[in-house]
Amino acid sequence: MNRILAIALLVLSMSTWSQTLTIRADDWFPMNGNPNDPQPGYMIELAKAIFEAEGIEVDYQLMPWERALHEARSGNIDCVVGAYKEDAPDFVFPQAHWGLDRAHFYVAKGDSWRFSDFNGLLSRKVGLIGGYAYGDEFDAFAANNKGAAFQYMSGDGALDKNIKKLLAGRIDTIVESVAVLEAKVKEMGVQGQVVSAGELTKATPMYIACSPENPLSVGYMKMVDAAMPVLKSNGTLDKILDSYGLQPW
Repeated sequence: MNRILAIALLVLSMSTWSQTLTIRADDWFPMNGNPNDPQPGYMIELAKAIFEAEGIEVDYQLMPWERALHEARSGNIDCVVGAYKEDAPDFVFPQAHWGLDRAHFYVAKGDSWRFSDFNGLLSRKVGLIGGYAYGDEFDAFAANNKGAAFQYMSGDGALDKNIKKLLAGRIDTIVESVAVLEAKVKEMGVQGQVVSAGELTKATPMYIACSPENPLSVGYMKMVDAAMPVLKSNGTLDKILDSYGLQPW
């Protein structure tokens, strides 16, 4: 009887993990981008390297960030990528981050304004993206001045729209990850037209983060924790990052 029970538990365990892991996030290349592109983003390649080795298929699609957080928080999808812990403090995170991000203020070329303090933003029209965490202090300041100095863009292509609004003069400042902004202006063919106006945040850890409603989330993150040292030691992590022109953290 004990042997039969052990076999049954083994089969159940195998069936539990032999499934599909759903990952959703907005386009935030080079962390994650077009799912149909040979380079869908280094975080997606990392996820595939980890989970597909365990027989778990990765189903990655783009989704507006606020909706992705909502769907994961509701248990309708499994994970998001490119998350700060401030984005989703209730989610399940791995022990080690998947890279460090820095956010800068950006303005159109020729604009002499440079960031000095938050109060200086009150005379600006700042474009932000709904659902993003920019740091607790800044998030609170922006929320208190929403509609005055700060405008939020949501939905698909939010960064593209904010860059177009900036270049059209409808807003005069945006806040974005340095790596993401550089990749996006190159994609849009507007290099040199958008310039940094100062740093908002120092290096901030980014993660894959999974649904607090999914009982498998803890197990998924244990897989990540076990796999990352291996991917570092065997050169897989370096190879993935190098293909995106990034340095290992």
